[in-house]
Amino acid sequence: MQEMKFIPSQNPGAFERHLIRREKNPLFGERQTVVTSDSLMEAQQKDHDILQKFMMDFREVMSQTVSFKPNEESEIILQVKDKLDKLYATSASIADDQQKVRESIKKLLTIIMKSVRKGAENDAHALQELEQEDMAREANYAFLESKLVADILDPDSPIENEDLIPTLLSANKDDLALASQLFDQEQLTYILTEAESLLNKLESEGHDVKNAAENFVFIEGYKQFIEQQDT
Repeated sequence: MQEMKFIPSQNPGAFERHLIRREKNPLFGERQTVVTSDSLMEAQQKDHDILQKFMMDFREVMSQTVSFKPNEESEIILQVKDKLDKLYATSASIADDQQKVRESIKKLLTIIMKSVRKGAENDAHALQELEQEDMAREANYAFLESKLVADILDPDSPIENEDLIPTLLSANKDDLALASQLFDQEQLTYILTEAESLLNKLESEGHDVKNAAENFVFIEGYKQFIEQQDT
């Protein structure tokens, strides 16, 4: 019987992305892999399960928001706000095109934040904190436009600790520019030290590390930039 073939997804989720990221990639060492129909199907199934759970959670929050009373308790409103923030982050890494879902979440958050502001309209300090929160949320949205950033930030990410440096060295420059900003100077120093050791090892084994070496230089340049900002 001929083996069933599975085609990579047009909009893969985090597990499928990471599987393909590791395919025949010597940067991952023993974690590199050859994608088969079985491994692809397994990754797609994990992403599908995550997607199903996400949609259930999204519908639940939508229902909860619609059922708000005119003078809903602030504690409940804030709980829903936190759920929406987490759902937005999740939507950035899951399978399929979630643009419409993200737009819906943004609209709901806008409505909720108006309600929160109304409750704090006589508290200048609270209003200032809400303004800062809005700015932080917008900055986070910009970061989450990168699938790599979304995958790294996902608490259930398939990117294991030993995969982080190979993942950064394999990234395209746009993703790397955003992902590098997730780390502080101490973390960047560790990443660069380990990356240099890995690249030297692979180069001595005859592997082509040109693209990875360019990413190393980019991360090094970013570290130097933030060090200058602190002086």
